[in-house]
Amino acid sequence: MQTVQIFTKNNNRWEGKELTDEDCRLFREAVKKHGLIKPCSHDSYLINLASPKTELWEKSVDALIIELERAEAMGLEGVVMHPGSFVDDTEQGGLKRIAKGIDEVHQRISGIHCKLWLETTAGQGTNLGHRFEHLAQILNDVKASERLGICVDTCHIFAAGYPLIEKEQYEATFDEFDKVVGIDQICSFHINDSKKPLGSRIDRHDHIGEGELGLEPFRHLMNDTRFANLPMYLETKKEKRDEVEMDTINLATLKGLMK
Repeated sequence: MQTVQIFTKNNNRWEGKELTDEDCRLFREAVKKHGLIKPCSHDSYLINLASPKTELWEKSVDALIIELERAEAMGLEGVVMHPGSFVDDTEQGGLKRIAKGIDEVHQRISGIHCKLWLETTAGQGTNLGHRFEHLAQILNDVKASERLGICVDTCHIFAAGYPLIEKEQYEATFDEFDKVVGIDQICSFHINDSKKPLGSRIDRHDHIGEGELGLEPFRHLMNDTRFANLPMYLETKKEKRDEVEMDTINLATLKGLMK
């Protein structure tokens, strides 16, 4: 499956250039021309629905609505979002605000195809989403949970403490995900190696096979029939090696693992 993940605006600014009908038409045509399936966007890194500060929480709700509207206009399948960081409050307080924020977003915009995809996180600082239980609670608390899905990031779940290297570990991790969240909730994957070890709770992506994960977890994933029809997006560093784009090298590595 050929696919792509984009930002529909600058990811480190609240404001963004307004999308025109022409912008959306050209993008949709490019997606069709290149045979891309289930393209998605990633929301702004400034958004934090878990924030205990009312002003930031409200600004985040408004910004997430805009992200969804832009994604819908461009024909995207989903908007990947970090659940949020509870900062100086409590984990439970943060999780409840995330659900409340998503409910507010859903209430204010309806009738759109594009879903919100909660991304698994590494758990740096007070970031939520590094435990499967966090995701399950949000899904359970949000009223229109059918408008949500999960994006599993391989680097993040490994850094969060879920082993993936040995086949038995990989199976156990996804068995736990299925038991706690539900395997059918997974809508997409971010495919990244990890510069930091298991359970470090540090989010540092590496090229495929060059980090602490190595090749085996990706071999398991590339041949897991449960996920054969799900989009998988690379988030590795954009750079060249011997004049060749690393995206090209990483994709070739992944395809070489497929049986």
